[in-house]
Amino acid sequence: MSPLGRGYLRTVSILGALVVAESLFRLLGSHLQPQWFLLALLTLISGSASVKLPWAQVSISISEAFVFTAVLLYGPAAGTLTVVLDCLVISFWIARRRHPDVQRAVFNTAAPALSLWCSAHLFFYTAQIKPLVEQPASLDPSASLGAILPSLVLFALTYFGLNSWLITFVIAIEKRENPWRIWRSGFIWLSLNYFCGASVAVLLVGYNRTIDLRFVAVVVPLLLVLYFTFKTSMERVEDANKHVEQLNSLYLSTIETLAMAIDAKDQVTHGHIRRVQTHATRLAKEVGVRDERLIKAIEAAALLHDMGKLAVPEYILNKPGKLTDAEFAKMKLHASVGADILSAIDFPYPVVPIVRHHHENWDGTGYPERLRGTDIPIGARILSVVDCFDALTSDRPYRPRLSDEEAVRILLDRRGSMYDPLIVDTFIRVNASESVQTDRKHLQSDGTRSIAGLQSGAPPLESPRLDEIAASADEMPTLYELARATAGNVNPADAADRIANHLRRLIPFSLCVFYEYDAFRDELEASHTVGDGRSSVHGLRIPLGQRLSGWVAANRRTICNSDPTLDFGDAARSQAVRLRSCISTPLLVGEHLAGVMTLYATEANAFTEDHRRIVELIAKQIAHLFTRSADRDSVSHRESIGPLPSHPSNRRAH
Repeated sequence: MSPLGRGYLRTVSILGALVVAESLFRLLGSHLQPQWFLLALLTLISGSASVKLPWAQVSISISEAFVFTAVLLYGPAAGTLTVVLDCLVISFWIARRRHPDVQRAVFNTAAPALSLWCSAHLFFYTAQIKPLVEQPASLDPSASLGAILPSLVLFALTYFGLNSWLITFVIAIEKRENPWRIWRSGFIWLSLNYFCGASVAVLLVGYNRTIDLRFVAVVVPLLLVLYFTFKTSMERVEDANKHVEQLNSLYLSTIETLAMAIDAKDQVTHGHIRRVQTHATRLAKEVGVRDERLIKAIEAAALLHDMGKLAVPEYILNKPGKLTDAEFAKMKLHASVGADILSAIDFPYPVVPIVRHHHENWDGTGYPERLRGTDIPIGARILSVVDCFDALTSDRPYRPRLSDEEAVRILLDRRGSMYDPLIVDTFIRVNASESVQTDRKHLQSDGTRSIAGLQSGAPPLESPRLDEIAASADEMPTLYELARATAGNVNPADAADRIANHLRRLIPFSLCVFYEYDAFRDELEASHTVGDGRSSVHGLRIPLGQRLSGWVAANRRTICNSDPTLDFGDAARSQAVRLRSCISTPLLVGEHLAGVMTLYATEANAFTEDHRRIVELIAKQIAHLFTRSADRDSVSHRESIGPLPSHPSNRRAH
């Protein structure tokens, strides 16, 4: 957590502690009726029955009704202490399930207490009434209820708004994301929980100004029925979401395998599609594409846009000279052929139109359908500019690579004729930044890196040989078999064995260790080991940022041909099999760290550039299998912050 985040947590926690102390002081100085203890008991019981929402890191429960009831009957102080009791019981259940986090528990108790205290005082100020137990018996309940309804709606809205935004801000600071997007996607629907709680509270005490046990006997069973119905529905949704994630993982594995087939076919443009994927995805965001489905379509289409080259003769693809008209006519078929091949796959994103039209021209002179202007899909317009720039700045048998400046001049010459002017202008602006140029050079030297790959801080590796794994006929079927072997419900232990067995066909290693990240202890644990000397390594714990694998996890970078003693210390030399080199890569699920996969070998400098490429590719596909099941329940009245990391996140999209 950044200094800003830590300061925010402390501020909210201190303010929450102050309002709790003030409420406790007021409550002890007043004549507290025994019925409040009944409300407290109902809150404790209902707070234990929360339901986690599968689409957000939050949960909901039915205890809101009793919190609102305490406020209406006894005032802000009683309501504040009631909500504190609710938070404490939820914190207790979370501590029973996983490692306790004091900072998390304090914040998640302070935030709802502060929110309720402020909103309850606002309610009594706008309604101009006293708590119901202090109102005269002669006052007509119906008249008073009608007068306070607008203030009650404001109460529920303010309580929800303060509570949800206090949580949203800390998540936004932790993840470095847009707070509005976080709130809209994860919290806005929880407002129903607050308004329903206020409605039930009115039914319980709005007319009687006291807790009628007959009303409680009627309302509580209804709440229980609603709870179990909703809980069952959410469990089904969560199971369906897990199934979708598994299918999506298999889909991405298939995409990567198809892309590798293209790379192996066309050695002239080896790595071209990976670089195009990187810059096309970035350019789409710079242009203003916000549709997540379209972003993913561009990402997939960038990998597969040359799929049709599988049907183009190799002598044309690798010809060391200019193509004849007949040869160029065959080459032009690759756009339509690639789209036709991919149309047999039921993509969840609009991939096929981008692949089919990525050679259309802005003025209508392109192929295959001579589309013009905005009739060309935006993804295809983006892809064509990036595709051209990378081709111009790459070596070809019939010409050397052009400089960036020369390639930009050609793009400007074709601006408005071949390419969309907006796309060209945006690309030139982005390309002018130092980060893009540096990234392009890294990707040029290692073109097989995927968009999710991270640049390594390790020394440069020796040049890959043509007969190494990139051109091997065994690589693609092995990776495809691995994708199938790890699809579906596979437990981490079985997955580790399967991954290691498949990796042995491609990479020489003696020991494979899967370190899982323990967020609560901020450590890596060697939870799955395969190979020689595994028993002496199993269970090893490495603090994040320490040793070799800990550094890889903290910095989200691959390290190749480093010394295993950096992980094991002198124990590496005392093993029966002496380990002399290793390759280590992070396991990332989106932007979250799942762990680290490290391969150890008995030979010095045993790993090549292609080995690193394969390791990074496989790490991307298997990371989700080693994610620790951390239930992100809420303590802050159906909302909760996630685990607070102690290291910076590497925020790279896709």
